Formats: sequence, C-alpha cells, structure tokens
Amino acid sequence: MIADYARTVRGFSRDVRLYLFAAALLGFTVFGGIYPVLFNLYLLRLGYGPDYVGSINSAVGLAFALFSLPAGLISRRWGGRRTMLLGIGTTALMLLLLTFAEFVPLGLRSWWLMVCSSVRAIGIALYWVNARPFLMSATTEGERRHVYAVQGALLPLTGFVGSLVAGLLPGFFSRLLGFSLDHPAPYRYPLWIVAALLVPAVAALWSIREFDTGQGGEQRRAGARDRALVVLIGVFAVALFLQVTVQDAAVGFMNVYLDDGLRVPTPAIGTVLAVAQLLSAGAALLTPALTKRWGSVRVFVWASLAAVLCILPMAFVPHWVAASLGYLGITALYGLTVPAINVYQMELVSSDWRTAMSGATAMASGLNYSAVSFVGGQVIAGLGYRPLFLGSATLTVVGSVLFWAYFSAREQAQARDTAQQRGNAD
Repeated sequence: MIADYARTVRGFSRDVRLYLFAAALLGFTVFGGIYPVLFNLYLLRLGYGPDYVGSINSAVGLAFALFSLPAGLISRRWGGRRTMLLGIGTTALMLLLLTFAEFVPLGLRSWWLMVCSSVRAIGIALYWVNARPFLMSATTEGERRHVYAVQGALLPLTGFVGSLVAGLLPGFFSRLLGFSLDHPAPYRYPLWIVAALLVPAVAALWSIREFDTGQGGEQRRAGARDRALVVLIGVFAVALFLQVTVQDAAVGFMNVYLDDGLRVPTPAIGTVLAVAQLLSAGAALLTPALTKRWGSVRVFVWASLAAVLCILPMAFVPHWVAASLGYLGITALYGLTVPAINVYQMELVSSDWRTAMSGATAMASGLNYSAVSFVGGQVIAGLGYRPLFLGSATLTVVGSVLFWAYFSAREQAQARDTAQQRGNAD
C-alpha cells in the first residue's frame, strides 16, 4: 500500500500539489490545529460560559450552512478559483478582527464576536464548497481516491502539529507578557499567528488554474434527470445531517468539556486533540483500500455506528481518560469516512451538479453543527454533558440507517440493471 501511495503521489499535478500545500496550512491553523483548540478557551477567558460558546458556534454553523448553496452559485459566475481565494482571504481577515474583541465596549463585545465568527464561516463555505469539485476536476479517476485520502490525512496530520503547538502557545505568551493563563491575552496572540499563516495559503491558491464548475455543455443536457438528482442530493443531505451529530457534539464541546467540566490543563487538552488528529490522519490513508474492498456506503455507515459506541464512555464515565479515549475513537473513525464520502458524493453526479451536491452536503453539515452547538450549549448549562452525548448518538444511528437503506438499495438496483444489460447483450 505504501508503494502504491508513493507512486500515485509522485504523479500529482502542480495544481493538486499547490492545493494540498494550502490545505496543510488550513489544517495547521483553522480546520484542526491552533484555532479549534484555543478559540473556545479564549471565549471562556473573556468571561463567557458554555452556553455562549454553544451559541457562537451555532451561529458559525448556521452562517456556513446558509451560504453553502450560494457559494456554488458564486463560483459559477466568478470561477471556482477566485471564489476559493475570496473565502480564504475573508477567513484570515475575520480571524484577525476577532482578536480585537477585548478592546470593544463590553455591551458590543458579544455581537462583535458573533458577527466576525459568522463572516469567517462564510469565508470557509466559499472555500470548502468549491474545494471538492476542484479536486474532481484536477485528478484522474485512477488517482482520485488517493488524492482525497491524502487530503483527508493531511488536514488532521497538520492539525496534529497545530494542536500540539496550540497547547504550548498560551504558556509561552503567558511567560512572555506576564499574564496568567486565566487572562485572555495569552490566547489572543496565537490567533494572530493563525491569520498570518493563511497568507501563504492565499498565494498558493492564486497560482492554480481555473477549473470546471459546471457552466458548460453538460448543464444543458441534464434537464431530464433534474428531478431524480434533486431527490438524490436531498436524501444524501438529510442522512448526512443526522449522521454527523456524534462528530459535531464531540468536536464542538470536547475542549470545553475537558477544561470546564473536568478541569484538565490546557497543554493536556492540546495533546489529546493533537493525538486525535494524528489517528485521523492514519485512518484516512486506509480509506482507498477499505472502500475498494467493501464500498463507500458500507465504510461510511459502519464507521458512523462505531463512533456511536465511542461516545458512550464520554457520556457515562466522567474522567479525562474515558473522555479522551472516546474522542480519539470518534475522530479516527470520521477521518476514515471523510475521504470516502467526499469521493462518493462527487461521483454520484455529473460535473454540472458537483457544486450543488457539495453545497447541499456542506449546508447539511453546517446546519447540524449549528443545531448541536446551540442546543448543546443550553443542554450543558441546564442538564450537563451526558444528555448531549446520548442524544447525538441516537441521531447518528437514525442517519446511518437512512443512509444505508437508500444508498445500498440504489447500488443493488444498479447492479441488477447492469446484469440485465449484460444478459441482453449476450
């Protein structure tokens, strides 16, 4: 398998390599590294509780969700490359503005954080919705699963390094500036580093060529299939909305749970989140072999149900070891499923429908993260962490059953049609 990867990676095009460089910076800073570890802790140091953390993360998810479909439409008009550039540039600017919250009048501070975070999420939507169609356009069928797997491994791998760095940075700035770790300043300056590191990511994306976002000929030929494709995309999005609930509950509140619920020190939190990213990276590299043997649908559903089992220790054992082991299992399993589901959803539709599919599934993920964040914050404030974890497990089981029922039946029907056509040909 290693030789297969090495041979395939050497053949990646210049555009794919530039894209993966930008993705590595995003993993180190935004998607799994410094920002996810420290931003919630920054909010806690500003005096906010888990309910506000849930509310602001809910606003982020909602903004991402509501702008996911428009992000696809914008790329059709402006081009996918320019849309991704606009997204990362917006993200960097909003991350910088977020850190000035301490200097905003107290009565406006909550709104400042909410607006900057929401606009940042719009930037991420502009980038992410168009990133998946870009990879489909920039790769051949033979290398595609490996490219998605490398991306799926690269984000958590750089996130692993970023999480370790994030665990150390507050202590470094605390000693440098003379503030205690209960003060927001040691958490503010690492977020400045995040914004600065997005500049080279913008430069890398600037250098790639424009790609097909579905403006051309296939769009005119798709009319007879429109209704079936809308149903297909809708079912996919609804099932995904339910299925990612365990992941969003764990990712959205793990650092808050360890810090606020279990009183774990910040360096230890960074270490746990870093190891989780490392496991996710290793799992992602297994995806091509597993999907080749069992198919994307089985891998996605089985891994989602296994993640449900992993959240149970977090719900029933209030100890940092149990919480950490459960979280490590969840992130590893979802690291396995992300490349599989990204390739699968893009291959289900033709190029003129890829931004629509990507936008719909991104919207579903964003809506779920928004709902879990808002409801989770209120549930934690009133009832504690256990009801949140158990409720998310229930919804993930429902989503997994729906996904399996629809898409396994679809694959079986396609197999029967293929066999019948071969029989007629003979």
